[in-house]
Amino acid sequence: MQKNIHPGNYRTVLFYDSNAKTGFLIRSCASTNGTMKWEDGKEYPVFMCDTSSASHPYYTGKTRQLGTEGRVSDFSNRFAKFGLKSK
Repeated sequence: MQKNIHPGNYRTVLFYDSNAKTGFLIRSCASTNGTMKWEDGKEYPVFMCDTSSASHPYYTGKTRQLGTEGRVSDFSNRFAKFGLKSK
């Protein structure tokens, strides 16, 4: 291997998915701000993720329900006047 080309902060990092409340220990050089105690009792630098394979709909097979009622009623209220004909 060549010398002086690899990052110096390559270490074990906890990637924590806040939606699924689960984490993954991976060797990485990602910048982190805090630490978190993991299941093995050790404290690791933590990288907070919004989505991972544990919570993404493609991997879980579950679809996310959006608040479509509000969108439909907003649309109906906004464009209701176009459907009425004045006499």
